[in-house]
Amino acid sequence: MTDAPIFLACESFGTPLPVLTSPPRRILVVEGDEDIRCLNTEVLIAHGYHVDAAEDGAVAWQALRTGSYNLLITDHDLPKVTGIELLKALHGARMAMPVIMAAGNLPKWEFTRHPWIKPAATLLKPYSITELLGTVKAVLLATGSSSGQIALPLTWQSRPSADRLRP
Repeated sequence: MTDAPIFLACESFGTPLPVLTSPPRRILVVEGDEDIRCLNTEVLIAHGYHVDAAEDGAVAWQALRTGSYNLLITDHDLPKVTGIELLKALHGARMAMPVIMAAGNLPKWEFTRHPWIKPAATLLKPYSITELLGTVKAVLLATGSSSGQIALPLTWQSRPSADRLRP
């Protein structure tokens, strides 16, 4: 897989990246609004993360199936595949990845109906850059992804199967 972004048609801020002693965490940003997608992507890159961006849920799902990410940041209202549908697909494919849902309209009813798809964190639009960066850092620390491991938050525990109930 190449390290080239999936979609990134933004002007660079021109800020040099800091020298990192460990590999940067890989983040996929999924946002239908080009301005928000570009801003989030550029800010995260400027803070040392490796970021790919997708403009819709279908492109994001393809990237998730072929790439390796430590974190997914997604809107809910996306073209083709919604944020909730992405979360359900992740769960169905047993892909252990923390998710931040950054949306103007959080589908809380879906999280109540299907608690196993609840994201690790949510950001309600409009949010600040400080809130974005703080949430990313907190989720990566809480889920163990900052140390190179991908772990599920407790809210992501799947329903046990009969195989897992045996002593």
